Amino acid sequence: MNLNQKWLDKIDQVDEFEREPVPVTKQKGLRSFLGMYAGEHTAGTEFVIGPLFVVHGVTAFDLVFGLLIGNLLAVMSWAFLCAPIAVKKRITLYYQMEKIGGKHLTVVYNIVNALMFCFLAGSMIAVAATAVGIPFGLQMPSLSDIYPTSIGWVVAVLAIGAVTSVVAMLGYNTVARFANIAAPWMILVFVASAIAVLPDLGVHSLSDFWAVAKSKIWTGVVMEGQSKFTIWHVIFFAWFCNMAMHIGMADMSIFRYAKKWKYGFSSAAGMYVGHYIAWLASGILYALFLQESQGSNEFAPGPIAYRAVGITGALCVIIAGWTTANPTIYRSGLAIQAILPKSKTWKVTFIVGMVTSVAACFPGLVMKLLDFVALYGLILMPMGAVIFIDVWLFPKMGLTSDYALKNKKNFNMAAALAWILTLMACWFINELWGVEIFFLGLPGWFIAALLYIIISHAYQKKIIT
Repeated sequence: MNLNQKWLDKIDQVDEFEREPVPVTKQKGLRSFLGMYAGEHTAGTEFVIGPLFVVHGVTAFDLVFGLLIGNLLAVMSWAFLCAPIAVKKRITLYYQMEKIGGKHLTVVYNIVNALMFCFLAGSMIAVAATAVGIPFGLQMPSLSDIYPTSIGWVVAVLAIGAVTSVVAMLGYNTVARFANIAAPWMILVFVASAIAVLPDLGVHSLSDFWAVAKSKIWTGVVMEGQSKFTIWHVIFFAWFCNMAMHIGMADMSIFRYAKKWKYGFSSAAGMYVGHYIAWLASGILYALFLQESQGSNEFAPGPIAYRAVGITGALCVIIAGWTTANPTIYRSGLAIQAILPKSKTWKVTFIVGMVTSVAACFPGLVMKLLDFVALYGLILMPMGAVIFIDVWLFPKMGLTSDYALKNKKNFNMAAALAWILTLMACWFINELWGVEIFFLGLPGWFIAALLYIIISHAYQKKIIT
């Protein structure tokens, strides 16, 4: 048997329990989740989001205290909304959706879900490519770039995408192991690089930091062509940048492996190490870049990290991109595999990885990351509300949970209408009252929950068909 055949046999044996509860023997302890969340959220996105707060003119006070509050709300959402349902059901989001919404509705949902995850993972592969391109002198993208900037850029992106896809193909165990190995080192690099450049910004003692932070890093000055962010933007973005994962229930697919629902609090490892420390650190690095480049429009995390701590910084950007893209491609593969249950998960994940790699060639995914993250979370959020209501409230209200499964329906009209009407309501709120996309998730979740209850009552009582 040759090496290729052995490798194919190995990945053919990967069992992700796509259509059955995770057995007790495969459940995992707290350490697996701490490592995965720390790795996934101390990652490529952090090299983009931290600087974008600087671009949007966030003040030092608004950022520091806004992130404290917003990240706490995110942890609570994982711990009290997502993890308890995941442990109760122990099945993927996609199989749960099929039980509630029926196969036909789930196909539509899974395609949308998979595409959103592909684009997110693609942005992280693009971030890693900015570091790979350093020794080759690649032209780096700028804040205004949407399309590929060179053939070299495309080659670098596709190479990173291929490696990322292989890791995701090997299943959850490999994804979690990769994150556990990479996370502690990446955290140290983020912190060390920020500390290393502080003297160049004028910080020579701890007492200097706050004054410099207000005057040279998070100055409140908006870069040309960008919108102004306040503390409310910071709070709601920190809370809802992973809306699809927690209140949207995508991380049911992750926490179904948890021995206890309380492991939902492990998300704090990602929120406070990644979405707090790493966002602050990358903002500091970008502020120095702006100072030395006299306000350059170039936006490339790789060279920025390289300037701070050399090759170590560039490697950190590459690995940080991988640790976000790996579990995201894994989730996307599960979404497509739910549509094609007879297909091997690794084969589906490979195809998803290739689609992701092509999307990564477009730097616009990185430049508009804040808006994209808010949009994809908003699109997927209503089905999280549907699952929450279906699991916890319907049994107490005398309504049927898992309606499509129990009534042999391929399409649950109530779930479909709740999804569509919620998105329409959010659009009207945005258009009529000018509420920005970052703030729509909160009212949207309650709108979806209320609509699903009302429409399901009528649908199950045969008032509507």
